[in-house]
Amino acid sequence: MQRKKNKRERVPLAGAAPPFAKILIANRGEIACRVMRTCRRMGIKTVAVYSDADADALHVREADEAVRIGPAPSSESYLNIDAIVKACKATGAQAVHPGYGFLSENPAFAKALKAAGIVFIGPDMRAVAAMGDKIESKKLAAKAGVNSVPGHLAAIKDADEAIKIARKIGYPVMIKASAGGGGKGMRLAHDDAETRDGFRSATNEARSAFGDERVFIEKFIEQPRHIEIQVLGDAHGNVIYLGERECSIQRRHQKVIEEAPSPFLDAKTRAKMGAQAVTLAKAVDYKSAGTVEFIVDAKRNFYFLEMNTRLQVEHPVTEAVTGLDLVELMIRVAAGEKLPVAQKDVKLDGWAVEARVYAEDPLRGFLPSIGRLVRYRPPQGPGIRVDTGVFEGGEIGVHYDPMIAKLVGAGATRDEAIDRLSAALDGYVVRGLNHNIAFLAALVRHPRFREGRLSTGFIAEEFPQGFKGGAVDEATLARLIAVAAVLQRRQDEVATAIGGQLPGHEARAPDAYAVRIDGTERMVSLEPLPGGYRASADGAALAVETAWLPGSVLFEATIDGSAVTVQVERAGWGWHLFHAGCELTARVLTPRRAALAALMPVRKPPDTSKFLLSPMPGLLRSIAVKPGQDVKAGEEIAVVEAMKMENILRAERDATVAKLHAAAGDSLAVDQKIVEFA
Repeated sequence: MQRKKNKRERVPLAGAAPPFAKILIANRGEIACRVMRTCRRMGIKTVAVYSDADADALHVREADEAVRIGPAPSSESYLNIDAIVKACKATGAQAVHPGYGFLSENPAFAKALKAAGIVFIGPDMRAVAAMGDKIESKKLAAKAGVNSVPGHLAAIKDADEAIKIARKIGYPVMIKASAGGGGKGMRLAHDDAETRDGFRSATNEARSAFGDERVFIEKFIEQPRHIEIQVLGDAHGNVIYLGERECSIQRRHQKVIEEAPSPFLDAKTRAKMGAQAVTLAKAVDYKSAGTVEFIVDAKRNFYFLEMNTRLQVEHPVTEAVTGLDLVELMIRVAAGEKLPVAQKDVKLDGWAVEARVYAEDPLRGFLPSIGRLVRYRPPQGPGIRVDTGVFEGGEIGVHYDPMIAKLVGAGATRDEAIDRLSAALDGYVVRGLNHNIAFLAALVRHPRFREGRLSTGFIAEEFPQGFKGGAVDEATLARLIAVAAVLQRRQDEVATAIGGQLPGHEARAPDAYAVRIDGTERMVSLEPLPGGYRASADGAALAVETAWLPGSVLFEATIDGSAVTVQVERAGWGWHLFHAGCELTARVLTPRRAALAALMPVRKPPDTSKFLLSPMPGLLRSIAVKPGQDVKAGEEIAVVEAMKMENILRAERDATVAKLHAAAGDSLAVDQKIVEFA
């Protein structure tokens, strides 16, 4: 079914005619919306494609036309080549931008488009095939003289062979999907047992995500940095590089924070990496935007990892420091135009840092979260860019990647870019599902991150027990205690401002409150000031200036001269506060009520220790135990799949299985019972 959209007014670029009249975007979410923005600016009409799950998605709303291509599973919709080609023909789209993921690096897709007379906005099929296969790309890189990581560059047939190869290379090793990307189909192994488990999981994920179960093994370089080079080529033999992106902050090989430029590279190393990236691109006659990824050790030795023949998720940071629109350049190159810039024209100006905002629960091991965005308010301000594919009232489901948005902070210096990103995270309002904003805020405020001492092991090293919430230092605690008292005072001022009160008996807001946060209770007295209050506690005082009114989710204030943003929500006898990566509940009472509250009994949570609960919504892929079976600590109990990632659930202690509450193939809700132990 084809759906016509309202026409939009467009302003073409001065002196530059649109190379295509209409482009179909073979993708969804934020990247589809991002491509549409450039097309709109260039005066190009856009066509969206959508699955049944995305019928009301933002990218569908933003396009000029939208075509349904199948049911929710990506294999039947966004990976359905025939359906997308038919959508092009039905709408008259002259070209297709594939975004990233899905069919963006699929030679069969590019071939099908060419056969239909439709332009693929990306490199030609030879480059896609050569670089899309991680095994073959490493062989080609070695032949071209590009530094490569030691490894076994052939598909591995089974776990026993994987162990044999891993022992020969020497632990630790990385098991990687040949057709992989985006952190899927990758496992780090330190011993034989991890290699066996890793081979199985990497193979399953590769088959599910890419339709190609081949995996290979290479040496894992310890304390590495992940630094990539953005390249651009055209059909006239020109290839340039646009500097680098530091992508070392990763979790489970999935990038979390990216920045440009890298705080680690010097000009000499940048030039060497750029030259090798250009050499590799020329070896496959590369035409379009692409990324050559390197691993870099502590001595700035660098080794080729892979080449992504598509637009990267993190491309906005490169756009911020170069002033170039990579999507526009891809479109113009695909139309046969020459690159408008030469290598000598590329200048890196300023700094940009990107954080990936996901629907996931950091307190549950970053497991995916699904649900409706009951409130969604992305931040704004100087140097802030938000690429998103969601809207307030929309849903994030189980079928696709749980990304909410990419948030970018840009500035003249790295510190300014980080400060802007940090403030934007404080003001990023997402309600209705779990998200990782608190974790991102904690990362960008971490002293080691601010110093630029990064590696791909950063998160594992700094959060060895997982993320338990942002650390609350004394200064942050003092600010939040003052904020909680001011919030309650403003709330009480509204409540007491009622008409019909008897003279001399008017209700008035209290001048002091007992505030309890994170196990600390302080008595706070409030003295009105012009535009705010002086909040005093334990002999110290903070001047809080704010125009906040009850009902607003953002408490924006100046506290002792510094701008502060705190997200606030009413919570029983107090407030739920989010600031600086900390999510805390403040109980705020008058002194009399605080004394009475101390006498109340504390309610204990129910005991769930004898159950294995599903830590996320997903599909119970397999269950490895049966009633009456004895299990040992660490033994596999079940495998739950969510967002195409396998999660192995293991026994936390020795126990006996009493009852199974779910079976393989069941759809699970978060905290649903799977196994009951005796």
